[in-house]
Amino acid sequence: MGGVSAISKESLRINDEIRIREVRVTGANGEQLGIMQTRDALKLAEDQHLDLVEVAPKARPPVCKIMDFGKYRYEQQKRDKEARKKQKVITIKEVKLRPNIEQHDFEVKLKNAQRFIEEGNKVKVTVMFRGRELSHPELGNAILNKMSEALGDTVSMERSAKLEGKNMTMILSPKAQKAKKNPKGGTEVAQNKNTSSDGKTV
Repeated sequence: MGGVSAISKESLRINDEIRIREVRVTGANGEQLGIMQTRDALKLAEDQHLDLVEVAPKARPPVCKIMDFGKYRYEQQKRDKEARKKQKVITIKEVKLRPNIEQHDFEVKLKNAQRFIEEGNKVKVTVMFRGRELSHPELGNAILNKMSEALGDTVSMERSAKLEGKNMTMILSPKAQKAKKNPKGGTEVAQNKNTSSDGKTV
């Protein structure tokens, strides 16, 4: 059904809903049938057990296509459903740290951040200050820089370190990976996993 996918998703008039006297008609296989009386176009569609669908109502005269409208709508809904399935759901995960975090705990948090990034999610890295720690924001900056450097080329900085109340935060997002050479010729494109996990805080 050539050209059907280009039809507007607006409400379409079909068959007897088309009240204008003359229309330009495209056949079921995409062939141009020219301008004709609407009643003749309707008869032509009916003889083929198909529908006359107004696909370009603003044209002069309006353009109509002969097609199986039920089949078209079914295929359109199927395409829309497949497109929604392929959409990546990106959520923001949060990793919380302390200014004086120990190396072992830092590595645990780093692994969580790496997993979130591999799943295609953004990561909000938060350093939580308590009491007098707020007088040393440079400690928070150092921890955030350490996390960013540890994640390396897998991330890009979406929002740099910012002090908000008693927390200092930054947001990292997955970096689109470049195509790499395939030894057998051509290229291979490394892609992030298309898995979305729930937005729990770690």
